[in-house]
Amino acid sequence: MRLVRIAVTTALAVSLAACGSTEKTVDQQSGTGDGALVGVTMPTRSSERWVRDGDSLKKSLEAKGYKVDLQYAEDNIPTQANQIENQITKGVKLLIVASIDGKALSSQLQQAADAKIPVISYDRLLLNTPNVDYYATFDNFKVGVQQANSLLDGLKTRGEGPFNIEIFAGSPDDNNATFFYNGAMSVLQPLIDQGKLVVKSGQTDFKTTAILRWDAATAQRRMEDLLTSTYGNAKVDGVLSPFDGLSIGILSALKSNGYGTGGQPYPIVTGQDAEVASMKSIIAGEQYSTIFKDLRQLTDVAANMADAVLKGTKPEVNNTTDYDNGEKVVPSFLLQPVPVDKSNYQKELIDSGYYTADQLR
Repeated sequence: MRLVRIAVTTALAVSLAACGSTEKTVDQQSGTGDGALVGVTMPTRSSERWVRDGDSLKKSLEAKGYKVDLQYAEDNIPTQANQIENQITKGVKLLIVASIDGKALSSQLQQAADAKIPVISYDRLLLNTPNVDYYATFDNFKVGVQQANSLLDGLKTRGEGPFNIEIFAGSPDDNNATFFYNGAMSVLQPLIDQGKLVVKSGQTDFKTTAILRWDAATAQRRMEDLLTSTYGNAKVDGVLSPFDGLSIGILSALKSNGYGTGGQPYPIVTGQDAEVASMKSIIAGEQYSTIFKDLRQLTDVAANMADAVLKGTKPEVNNTTDYDNGEKVVPSFLLQPVPVDKSNYQKELIDSGYYTADQLR
């Protein structure tokens, strides 16, 4: 997959002028028109990152003079479908959709197309539909590569190996999960083939390792089952986890089986999204690493895309080859992820203003 180095512009257009009616037809400062309504749908409030995404995207759009209808579907597909239908009925001029299941919204997206409402796919690609115009995301294959390399970096601190590892993948209805998995396995599979890494359970394929809806409890149960069935007299040295929420569940299962106590260290456990709970775990020496995706950049990119489309111009993209949704290759803007561990979290997360030091205590 082509990796693109980019510089992200985070400057926001000024908001509506303080004087005059908020319903005026032309914003003389920002040129954003008459405050068009933008519909934004997010998967769930149960994950810290989606709350941050929604709040930040709403703020970015409002700073450009738009009105925003922000909805969360609590990981319920019919709820998200109904929310989008209601937004179309309300007269939104553009939709930004972070889907629960990328294949489940074709009917609603057709309704949007019939109403000439453009659609931006946010972070998770909308699949099997021609009715998606642009895609804003991170380089998801690279995320997987970075997770695998971080796992290897951690294992190197434990000796020569070979090392016993287990593999977890993300939700099978999330297109990103396959990119994460494929990126990670491009690094790990050769080492598994060489015997330098050993997956004692034998479970390496995506379908077997996938965790539906990225559910922490499901990941915890799977880790418990693996420990019971496979690791009676052996130890786990590392766990590839594609998401912080899963990592917390995995670590809970490991702790219940004696890891982290009595001189038995936790395995090297990866993650993604730099959520507060996992950052505290990393600082405490439990979870080893995460992948930081600066959501301030992603929401700015999506807001800039929306602004360009609504003004009748073409948004900036930097990838027109890699994101085929089954019906079309969707023009995309890919941002660059950053691996974070105990050695660099201060620079990447606190010094950058993403978190305060107090939030991670």
